[in-house]
Amino acid sequence: MTQPAEPPELIRRFTVAERWIHRATAALMGTALVTAAFLYLPALGELVGRRRLLVTVHEWAGVTMPLPLLAGLVSRAFRADLVRINRFGPHDRGWIRATVRRRPHPAGKFNAGQKLYAAVISGAALVMIGTGLIMWFPRLTALFLRTGATFVHDWLALLIGALVGGHIWMASKDPEARTGLRTGLVSRSWARRHHPLWEGEQPGEHKLSKATQSVRTAAENDVGPLD
Repeated sequence: MTQPAEPPELIRRFTVAERWIHRATAALMGTALVTAAFLYLPALGELVGRRRLLVTVHEWAGVTMPLPLLAGLVSRAFRADLVRINRFGPHDRGWIRATVRRRPHPAGKFNAGQKLYAAVISGAALVMIGTGLIMWFPRLTALFLRTGATFVHDWLALLIGALVGGHIWMASKDPEARTGLRTGLVSRSWARRHHPLWEGEQPGEHKLSKATQSVRTAAENDVGPLD
C-alpha cells in the first residue's frame, strides 16, 4: 500500500503585520484605481451618478495610502524587508539578464522584478499624492501648476493601473506565492525554486548548490549580507 506523501516543510515568509500592511495598502490602491476609472470613464460614472462621493472617496484613498506603511515601521520584520527590497546587488542584475534570456537565476527573498516594481510604484504613488493635493486645493497654486499636475496625474494613473494589473496577473500564476501572502507560510521546496538565496538562510537541513553559493558569495563581497 502506498504511503501518503508527507506534507512539505513550511517556512515563514511574512509576519501577521506584513500581511496586514499589504492588504491595507492593496485595498487603498484598489479603491483609488476603481474610483479613478469611474471618474474618468463617463459610461462607468453614469452607473453611480454620485460624482462628488466618488471624488471624496478617491481623494481620501489616495492621501491615506502611505499610512499602512508608516504604521508598519514599528514592525522589525517589516523594516528588515524594506532594507531587502531597497538593496540591489549583483545577483539582482544577474536575475534580470537571466530572465531576459528565459533562464533561471538565484534570487533573495525578493527578486529584481519585485524590487523594481516596488520602487516604481512607491515613487509613482508619491507623485500621485503630490499632484492630487494640487488638484484637491486648486486655489493654493498657479494655473500652470494645476494644468501640469492634472496632466501628470492622469497619465501616471494609467501607468500605475497597468503595473498593478501586471502584478495581479503574475500573482495569479503562482498560487503558493498568494498562499504566502494569505497565511505567511510557504513550502521550503517553493522557496528553494524561486528564492534559493533566502531559503538557504532559513533554519533547517538544506545546503545551497555550488552555483547558488558562488552567486551569493559574489553578492556579499559587493554589497554585504544578502536578503
